[in-house]
Amino acid sequence: MHRYAVVGGGILGASVARRLLQVEPDAQVTLLEKEDGLAKHQTGRNSGVVHAGLYYVPGSLKAVLCRRGVSLLREFCDEAEIRYDECGKVLVALDDVERRRLDDIADRARSNGVPGVRHLDADELHELEPNVAGIAGLHSPTTAIVDFAEVTRRLAADAQHGGATVRTSTAVTGLRETGREVVVTAGGEGEAFDQVIVCAGLQGDRIAALAGDRADPRIVPFRGEYYRLRPDRRHLVRGLVYPVPDPRYPFLGVHLTPRIDGEVLVGPNAVLALAREGYGRLDVSGRDLKDTLAYAGFRRFARQHWRTGLSEMKGSLSKRAFMDGARRYVPELTDDDVLPGPAGIRAQAVDPDGGLVDDFRISRRGRVLAVRNAPSPAATSSLAIAEHVVAIALDDAPADVSP
Repeated sequence: MHRYAVVGGGILGASVARRLLQVEPDAQVTLLEKEDGLAKHQTGRNSGVVHAGLYYVPGSLKAVLCRRGVSLLREFCDEAEIRYDECGKVLVALDDVERRRLDDIADRARSNGVPGVRHLDADELHELEPNVAGIAGLHSPTTAIVDFAEVTRRLAADAQHGGATVRTSTAVTGLRETGREVVVTAGGEGEAFDQVIVCAGLQGDRIAALAGDRADPRIVPFRGEYYRLRPDRRHLVRGLVYPVPDPRYPFLGVHLTPRIDGEVLVGPNAVLALAREGYGRLDVSGRDLKDTLAYAGFRRFARQHWRTGLSEMKGSLSKRAFMDGARRYVPELTDDDVLPGPAGIRAQAVDPDGGLVDDFRISRRGRVLAVRNAPSPAATSSLAIAEHVVAIALDDAPADVSP
């Protein structure tokens, strides 16, 4: 009987624990989470969008696992009776440059097998979203919304039903390989496992380093801040309203996102977080900030994108500046139409050259397999990522399995 430890109680960790028991029903699987409950960080603080796979480079892990993940997630939600709403998404072009970019995105979507994607002219856009301005659009009718925290809890319950042990309030502080075992230190005590799979999100690079894995890529945390529409203004959008991505910049920009609970989020921006788990503007961790500023990869990134960073910071400090971004798409919006909303932190891996790691990245050090980069659409792709990661774990793949 093999013994597996899964570090991290977000949607990916829960998916991996469940998948291990699907493949090896007799395995001993232990899920370790440092918080007092599951889905406390990225999983429970994202916008809840189930991405269809529009943007991703064909053949990349993101593209392949997103499309597979959508299918698995929809099937799981149906079986678990979790609400899953295909509300649809429209990318809105504001000028001719953006309209031309829609052609490239549509080509990628078709290559990735995204169903139903169609171009919209101005009249069709207005028919779909009467309050949205734009000269053209690209509609993805199968883009959906779901409560990923609820999905995580149900995945973990499935794993427990299959025999897994879930330990919350259990922080991993050591990983030491001894022959054919890995001793995991958590809560001051050591326990031996045959393999360890790290799905630790914001702490992923640090947990991997405990096993002697290489330092890079490192996590740089970016805080995304949201407002939410007042209930009487939620009618301004019918589905997801997104900008056309600008390939020159690393972040998407403000958009409008209906949620499964009826809320409509406006945002997010993207500002450097002063703590990896600091969701307030004044939350600071000396260790986290020092690690970020000391990292040459971050300094190179900052030199390349400082203008974008200043613009994002302006939106963080000024509600009017933030809402000006949203008004480009919904001109009727006023500053009084929104209330303070939640904030989340994106665990973005950055290479030493300053480049943002775009695709999912996985590494191995001995008997420890670590998911080193899993930003959006990781929640969408979680069940497919779990299939992929478990296959690697059981197949003794090479140390670096990034594409």
